[in-house]
Amino acid sequence: MDATLDWTQQLLEQLTWHWDAQARPRLDGLDDAEYLWEPVPDCWTIRPRGTGRMMEVGTGPFVIDFAYPEPSPPPVTTIAWRLAHLNVGVLGDRNARYFGGPPISYPTYDYPASADVALAALDEGYRIWIEGVRGLGAEGLSQRCREQGWEQASMATLVLHIHRELIHHLAEIALLRDLYRASGGTGAALGGAA
Repeated sequence: MDATLDWTQQLLEQLTWHWDAQARPRLDGLDDAEYLWEPVPDCWTIRPRGTGRMMEVGTGPFVIDFAYPEPSPPPVTTIAWRLAHLNVGVLGDRNARYFGGPPISYPTYDYPASADVALAALDEGYRIWIEGVRGLGAEGLSQRCREQGWEQASMATLVLHIHRELIHHLAEIALLRDLYRASGGTGAALGGAA
């Protein structure tokens, strides 16, 4: 192994390149109808309180569909649901635990009904994460993380995991945007689901 290699920079470039070149530009122009679009019946999404299909989780007028244990197979999720997962469970929780971000959890989050608000939260979560990872350095990356079930894993392992989560969920959102556009926002291209 090359001792002079800057591993922090390598880990950052894994995500920042994808974010700048692919993922974030694909989110430009996301509107509220597309954000909440359900491509198939029985999707999990963000819903007005009192209209949820499973457990309703959240503190505001909108809640996230949720069940524990998750059904098998798991339901298709909307862009709104996926952004909430990134904002709360992927970035928000880790930013709070490691990088001084505000406390956050699925039960205490005020889920946004607006794409603009969800995207602003994603941008802020990403900013905190990138600054936090940048500050780890080689010593910080080698420290044990404080993840339940991952107690023996290094922070570098956690950083790689969070980057994989971001990359794959953002790619799923990009695909949902393609399907929305192809169906005219009606779900017609997907067998008539509305």
